[in-house]
Amino acid sequence: MTSTTSTRTTIRPAKKDDTAALATLIEEIERFYGSTAIQPFEQRRAQVEEALFGSPPLASALVVEDETGGLVGLAAYSFLWPAAGSSHSLFLKELYVRDSLRRHGVGARLMTELHTIAAARPGCSRVEWMTDRDNPGARAFYRSLGFAELNGKIIYRGNGEATPK
Repeated sequence: MTSTTSTRTTIRPAKKDDTAALATLIEEIERFYGSTAIQPFEQRRAQVEEALFGSPPLASALVVEDETGGLVGLAAYSFLWPAAGSSHSLFLKELYVRDSLRRHGVGARLMTELHTIAAARPGCSRVEWMTDRDNPGARAFYRSLGFAELNGKIIYRGNGEATPK
């Protein structure tokens, strides 16, 4: 994949050198969603490094770099199997663009890059993602790109501990 550049930002795959900046951006994302329980920076940095650059990596990410080289956005994704039949899907876990760059086409460019990655991967049948029902900005953004909301799925989440009885 090649990076895409606009006059203000570049979208490219995350590199190991981005780990500290990504850990900082993750804190910004957590605060955006209202979290006040932010894990310590070093713990966050280690988790980012393990997730994106461990062996095997758990996820991949595209980053948005501004003209100063700072990271101002992120699209974190993984491939999931099975999707339709025996195919797989690209699952977008997090799409985030710093508030100052929203409504400037950066999020749309990230979505285009993700669809390009999926189309280039043999056997990838679709791109999927979720957003919060109480996030009208995100819902309007996805609708503006021509995507329809789907009904039918109920999301369950465990806390990572043993399954409750």
